[in-house]
Amino acid sequence: MSGNLPLYLMVGAGALFFVIVIVYLNLKKKMDSSGVREIQQLRAGTQEKNFSSEVIYQKLYVYYLKIPFLKRYLLKIRRRLEIINIDDEYLTRKQASKILTNTILIIIPVTLLIVLLTKDNYLVLCFLLVFEVFMVDTFMGGMVDKIDNKLLKEQVNFFAEIRHAYHEFNMVEEAIYQVAQDDEAPEMSRQAEKIYEVLISDDPESELEKYYDVAPNSYLKEFAGVSYLTKEFGDRTVNGASLYLKNLNNITQEMQLEILKRDKLDYVFQSLSIIAIVPILAIEPIKNWAISQFSFTQSFYNGRTGMIMQMLVLLLTFVCYVLIRKLKDNGSTNMNTKNTENPWQAKLYKNPIIKKVIDLFIPNQGTKEYKKLKENLKEAASKDKMEWIYINRIVLCVVTFIASVLIISYLHKMTINNVYTDPTADYNIVGQMSEKNLKTAMQLTESDNKYIDYYKGNTQVTQADIEKIMSRGIVNKDYVEAKDEEIEIAAERVLKKIKTVNSESMQWFELLLAMVFAIIAYNAPIWMLVFQAKMRQMEMEDEVMQFQTIILMLMKIERVNVEIILEWLERYANIFKEPISKCVNNYESGPWEALEQLKEDVSYQDFIRIVESLQAAVEKIPIADAFDELDTERDYYQAKRKESNERLIARKGMIGKGIGFAPMVVLFVGYLIVPLVFIGMTSMNTSMNSLSTK
Repeated sequence: MSGNLPLYLMVGAGALFFVIVIVYLNLKKKMDSSGVREIQQLRAGTQEKNFSSEVIYQKLYVYYLKIPFLKRYLLKIRRRLEIINIDDEYLTRKQASKILTNTILIIIPVTLLIVLLTKDNYLVLCFLLVFEVFMVDTFMGGMVDKIDNKLLKEQVNFFAEIRHAYHEFNMVEEAIYQVAQDDEAPEMSRQAEKIYEVLISDDPESELEKYYDVAPNSYLKEFAGVSYLTKEFGDRTVNGASLYLKNLNNITQEMQLEILKRDKLDYVFQSLSIIAIVPILAIEPIKNWAISQFSFTQSFYNGRTGMIMQMLVLLLTFVCYVLIRKLKDNGSTNMNTKNTENPWQAKLYKNPIIKKVIDLFIPNQGTKEYKKLKENLKEAASKDKMEWIYINRIVLCVVTFIASVLIISYLHKMTINNVYTDPTADYNIVGQMSEKNLKTAMQLTESDNKYIDYYKGNTQVTQADIEKIMSRGIVNKDYVEAKDEEIEIAAERVLKKIKTVNSESMQWFELLLAMVFAIIAYNAPIWMLVFQAKMRQMEMEDEVMQFQTIILMLMKIERVNVEIILEWLERYANIFKEPISKCVNNYESGPWEALEQLKEDVSYQDFIRIVESLQAAVEKIPIADAFDELDTERDYYQAKRKESNERLIARKGMIGKGIGFAPMVVLFVGYLIVPLVFIGMTSMNTSMNSLSTK
């Protein structure tokens, strides 16, 4: 029967194909009838195809909303896309559903590959499955970043078309409306329509402030602001050219530099995340290869030391992966979409009992520790509140301590299990054991296990005691007729195993070690803030140069004063936002004093020069004269900006490569080469000593 099965399958497949052909021909005949054809012509262009990608993604969106786990990610994507696709619910749903679907299609085969490679190592398997949750954010973030970068490139074309439309209509709002009708760039069209609605509204100033809160990037903010000022105060001719068009050109140059910067960062970091992840997928294949080729490494890879090295590689991979993500951040819409209103930390903090516990750890206001942490939050531009940071610290501390204790206990049990199950060979070999040698080694292990069970828990047992019961055959008869030398070797081996089994219990120093790990985890959120602050300091020069471009656009517009310039700088600031906001709030009480305080609050020299020029413009000279070097040396500043971006990318790339390749180096050096050489040399030395004694 089984031999005819392929024949039956082929006949069945042929019959099914024949039936499908008959059904198709009948349907085609009916569809070719004039009545049906006429109906199709009437409905053509008025109905979306049932199985088109548009309809499928819309239906998937509704379906994803019903699944709690997927709903969380769908809404997270949606928050970012809503900023890009203003008031376009259909496009937002389609893109969110498409991104989540593509992520699922990537994650499913990755999960199957992980299960296939690590099915025998439950610790690595569990870690990788948890790690996938973080990988999902990376996949989705990358796909949204592509849409954000696409919008940025569309803006360059949009501004080029605005120039032609402005020459034709000579009115800002009409030029924007005309170009906004382009359907080939839907994301940019939505933004242009929104800016047009702001400009023609009854209260454009307040509507403009609302738009600033939802604009996907600073360049659209600049464009909206410059368009509003031009509409309100009129355009001017400077050196024979329109000031509005000149400002558009300045913004376009800024965008082109940003596009180049993002493209280079993507090129540098496109493979580093994968390189950082690959080592954890290679742990099991390397372990299996080493054991198959050099059986003397089995005790290392299946023992405690091998497991500790595995956990070290896993932990290092996770840390490096997170650092690379922080390092690559290009400041896109991600920074505007984090849910800071009601995260899980805020929900947890609402519990009265938990609130009292958390408040015990938070330092009092005015203390040195409180001020230092507050400063770290500012420098890192973190949206987290003080209590959220301490919730993260305490949760990480508790989870790490419990996990450390459980892992240490698991290592003890694993060591005891290895004593009872590993084949016992009194020699070392290269390659796999033969079936005969393996059977002999397992018989020796089973014999030793009886003596281990006999003396288990007895810490006073000696080698002489074991030799005595072996020669008398009290436990078994394996050594009754053996020579004294054989009994001595066997007793020494069994005693070593008994001591290992008796000593494998939780020790005080291991609890102390778990506490050390917990303290490290407790400080990890603070160290991450410091790392973010260091990365932001690398971008100070880039932000100051953006300030120079903003001032260059504003300084020749009539009725613009120092206070308006400060408000614009505050709106676009990231690294220097806190001190500039403080200056704006104090400006009414005394412009000079507020700017002097701003100089004291910052330490970056190039920014201090801008503040000094603003001070000069307050009382002494016009704004255009205070910043005249920005206009005369525009080419120099552009070249300097390009060189600054290249240095920033090179520095980030160097740091990223060091972080990204660290897990790979530790895997091959610490997990393969060093153990192989060390254990090989030790085994060779043991074999030579064994041969010399014989």
